[in-house]
Amino acid sequence: QVQVVESGGGLVQAGGSLRLTCAASGSHWTINAMEWYRQVQGKQRELVAGITRGESVNYGNSAKGRFFISRDNAKNTMYLQMNSLKPEDTAVYYCHVEEVVEVPTPRVVDHWGQGTQVTVSS
Repeated sequence: QVQVVESGGGLVQAGGSLRLTCAASGSHWTINAMEWYRQVQGKQRELVAGITRGESVNYGNSAKGRFFISRDNAKNTMYLQMNSLKPEDTAVYYCHVEEVVEVPTPRVVDHWGQGTQVTVSS
């Protein structure tokens, strides 16, 4: 059973930085894409950034130029360095991972973490 655990959230002042970590454990297969989403209560979950196993990255508009995603394939761990934080970045940040399971037939299984709260004060 795959476990996905986020950490690194907290309270920070506007202009500050935080580094989020997502660790996926328990998989006997390959972890392919890893992504960060965020959600404000009452709103849809939005993509913040994603990274493939080959380290191709993509960013949501809100993250471009301020957030930087990286991963350690050996540890199935992903990071999100968030700089120049704004109050509108306040949200619960969720980690999503794609597990590529080979048997009995190849398929992608989605796993989500419980989320970590990021609060940016003005």
